Amino acid sequence: MTRRREAELAALFETASELAGMRDPDAVLRSIVRRARTLLGTDVSYLSMNDPAGTYMRVTDGSFSPLFQKVRLGLGEGLGGLVAQTARPYATADYFADARFNHTNPIDSAVHDEGLTAILGVPLKLDSKVIGVLYAADRTSREFPAEEVALLQSLADHAAIAIDTASLFATIQSHNEAMKRAEEAHDRLTDLVLRGGSSADVAAAVGELLGGQVEVLDTVPTPAVRANGRAVLLDDVWVCAVLAGSELLGGIALTGCPDLPNVDRRLFERSAVVTALLLLLRRTVAEAENKVRGELITDILDGRDAAGLLARARRVGVELSDPHVVLVADGNLSGATHYASVHRGLAGSRDRDVVLALPSRSTDVAREVAKALDATVGACGPVAGPVAIAAAYEEARRCLKALRQLGREKDAATMDDLGFVGVLLGDRADVSGYVRSVLGPVLDYDSERGTELVHTLEVYFRCGANLSRAKAELHLHVNTVTQRLDRVTSLLGDWQSPDRVLEVQLALRLLRLTG
Repeated sequence: MTRRREAELAALFETASELAGMRDPDAVLRSIVRRARTLLGTDVSYLSMNDPAGTYMRVTDGSFSPLFQKVRLGLGEGLGGLVAQTARPYATADYFADARFNHTNPIDSAVHDEGLTAILGVPLKLDSKVIGVLYAADRTSREFPAEEVALLQSLADHAAIAIDTASLFATIQSHNEAMKRAEEAHDRLTDLVLRGGSSADVAAAVGELLGGQVEVLDTVPTPAVRANGRAVLLDDVWVCAVLAGSELLGGIALTGCPDLPNVDRRLFERSAVVTALLLLLRRTVAEAENKVRGELITDILDGRDAAGLLARARRVGVELSDPHVVLVADGNLSGATHYASVHRGLAGSRDRDVVLALPSRSTDVAREVAKALDATVGACGPVAGPVAIAAAYEEARRCLKALRQLGREKDAATMDDLGFVGVLLGDRADVSGYVRSVLGPVLDYDSERGTELVHTLEVYFRCGANLSRAKAELHLHVNTVTQRLDRVTSLLGDWQSPDRVLEVQLALRLLRLTG
């Protein structure tokens, strides 16, 4: 008896030493069950763990029944349920004949399928809390003396401490891993900020760290998300507001991670703060750059040093020596500034209008700007260089004035589009420029060859477009007059259509008035 007791104590010390060195909770449980079977010399040993619904089978040793290995006991059901409920050991030499236990069909079926008869169960306790039950069982009838009950209880006590230690170690390890991930995330996000990364870069980095997809939103869907800047789960999507103080800058959304641990949720919320910082930095830089661009357009229109203006423009990514279309609009300055910034141009204010200089080889851009700004736009160009841009501004401004007087709100046009109407309605109209735009080829032909095509046109219109009267006043044969008018057609195209004939007559009258 003494030798057996000494062997049992040695086995207990060995078991305690082995359990103390284990850090894997599952390995601890397997070792406990194996030692219990060895120390008591039973056919089967097993361990169940408690949860709010009762106790469930966790580990077995010597078992062959799948039904038994998956059995669950409600609180107070079967021998194990009674042990878990009362926190006291229970033993039976013949389970099925023992009326002390609440026999249920699922439990009895599992015990019968395993072929068990004698069962001893002792509680695994941490302080006064039962966390599980440790069992030793035989397939034949057997009494469990007090010393065996005490032996299994001692093992269970050691096991409970080992389980708690292993769980604590796992918690610490998990916390350390979370801290390591958080540190890695902090370093990556800080690096993105320092390198001038975008909010999209932050979204990609955080999505990679969390194992999901992160998207930057223009806004957030509900006031609840905006309230405190915390992450909220909406239909399996985590959403967090991007706030600068009380100002809502947008939001971020995380998909693919509906079960987000607290540590990862805090990382996601931190990424919203970093996103807010980047958006504020971008806005500040944009405001400073837009101020520089606005000052540039003002200095160009004031006729400042051209060489200095070229260099200043290059510093903000604008090459003034390239072709630019100049626009004058009645839209808002902030919208014009944003449009110009996106299209690598300049924008500023002049009097009550906004002025844009956009890199383009076509005035078609004027209609795009009119639509984008919901504005009326006068255009001129393309031109290159500060001096030409300043001159083009004057024509674009006159064009805008003409559009207003015509009632063509939210429209866009150049002086060429308006024709003689622009000359009549524009401020400080370019009369000689208009005359040349209409009659230039005829004027050049007369100048180079000494002909009188312009005079022939004047007489022709003065005679009411009557060839007979015109040839009499010109003292020419009617064929000669016809030949001259055909020459005008070859130079001007279809000048006798209703719109063109009016422009030609107006140009002839302006030519006569200006000498």
